Amino acid sequence: MKRTLKKIWLVTLLAAAGFLGGCASLPASVPGVPSLAIKDGQDTALGRLAGSIRPPNAGELSGFRLLPESSEALEARLALVRRAQRALDVQYYFIDRAGVGLLFLRELRDAASRGVRVRLLLDDLNATGEDELLVSLASYPNVEIRMFNPLSSRADSLVVRLLLSSNELRRVNHRMHNKMLIADNSFAIAGGRNIADDYFQRSTSENYIDVDVLAAGPVVLQMSDGFDTYWNSRHVYPIEKLTAGSIAGPARQRRFDEFVQSVAPEGSVTHQASLPQIPISREMEYGFMQLTWARANFFVDDPEKITRSPAAAYRGSVSENAWKAVNSAKSAATVVSPYFLPDQTTLEGLKSAAESGRSISVFTNSLGATDVPLVYAGYADDRADLLSAGIKLWEIRPNPQRTSMTRAGPVGRSITRLHAKISVIDGSRLFIGSMNLDPRSAAINTECALVIDSQPLVDSFQQTIAKRLQDEAFELRLSQSTGEIEWMPWTARGKIFDAQPGGHYLLRLEDWLLLRLIGDDLL
Repeated sequence: MKRTLKKIWLVTLLAAAGFLGGCASLPASVPGVPSLAIKDGQDTALGRLAGSIRPPNAGELSGFRLLPESSEALEARLALVRRAQRALDVQYYFIDRAGVGLLFLRELRDAASRGVRVRLLLDDLNATGEDELLVSLASYPNVEIRMFNPLSSRADSLVVRLLLSSNELRRVNHRMHNKMLIADNSFAIAGGRNIADDYFQRSTSENYIDVDVLAAGPVVLQMSDGFDTYWNSRHVYPIEKLTAGSIAGPARQRRFDEFVQSVAPEGSVTHQASLPQIPISREMEYGFMQLTWARANFFVDDPEKITRSPAAAYRGSVSENAWKAVNSAKSAATVVSPYFLPDQTTLEGLKSAAESGRSISVFTNSLGATDVPLVYAGYADDRADLLSAGIKLWEIRPNPQRTSMTRAGPVGRSITRLHAKISVIDGSRLFIGSMNLDPRSAAINTECALVIDSQPLVDSFQQTIAKRLQDEAFELRLSQSTGEIEWMPWTARGKIFDAQPGGHYLLRLEDWLLLRLIGDDLL
């Protein structure tokens, strides 16, 4: 989530509290025609591949492959979309209307043109200004697009939309943060990435460290059931029912072609795997895939979560299950979350675990790296207590670390930010999904995640993302002489900071004041 979007949202919430008149309203409930995931995906090319690579006597085991490299994560998505024959079920918090976003939407159109049923479900808040693009795509045969918990206003400005929805801010504050792609009910991808340039190392200004996981086997059926629950929810509207206009289908299709004509023709990506693996598209051509087979479960929030009180919304949620997994650690737990803001109960649980001898490590963004400094300000209040209890804290440094890449080559150095959402428990269990460990994911937004019991998969995590996080992070500690927090770069020992690096004083003051006005529960 961009800092600008988050800050606009919070400031507008405050402004809208005194806003009078001019409020828009949603049309009467107009649910789309109910539909369900296909049941015969095993008869497709992807289904047959999933069946052929499944080990004998696998039982309820599912296959997994971590996607820590942005190039491989994008390639995997394109490979599934291009090989799908029956159905693509796609659910995202955010798909950008430029670069990778347009490439992805164009690939969905091409799949629909082959006869593939495309169901695209998006959160409405982040689709601001994209109505024409989405309606144009939905005009193609086999494409249906639905919006989760839409705002009343269809204005192109997010501030205007929020102000015109000020009569129902309690409702529109709840968003769908889920991220998932399912192809022919046979393979799926889930994790932290949205569909935009900065999630795939293609931005010239800022790029995210993120991780997805490719899945096959029985867990994919669980994911499809979760998608269906949202697709048929009363909180979802077909895009056509929200927008005005009577342009005929062919004209709308030509308009979509104009939107995507700037995308590079091939849409190819440079493969840069950090593990010794063949590109997924090449493996599919050869008829095999390197997957790790393990027991797993898929957790997804009930769409009705957005109607419940914070306490009721948290009960049984993905976030509650994530914290239960961390607290179940017998020897060690590592938490990776770009926005880390535990409530008081969770905070005490973490401190108690560390004080009892369990190794607890937390990776999050530093002030200079975060795109939401307001959340960082909330976390910073508890930082010294966490360190005193023996919890290890790591914060991603704001310094540019690598050159951004496009199809044309390097385009400049960019800021690195953490966006991955992972917990590792006892070196054998991986919890990966869309949820941040903060109040918004816990009780306001909806989320989804996979829990995988697999030491080999955890080993892969340690070899890739964990090592990179350490290389690009500050290790925090309490000074032996002053008791104050110190920031020590892991790869640049000798330069120790005694004040938090990044962010100017006016920004810190602004966030401190907003935090006191808003409170943690809106972060």
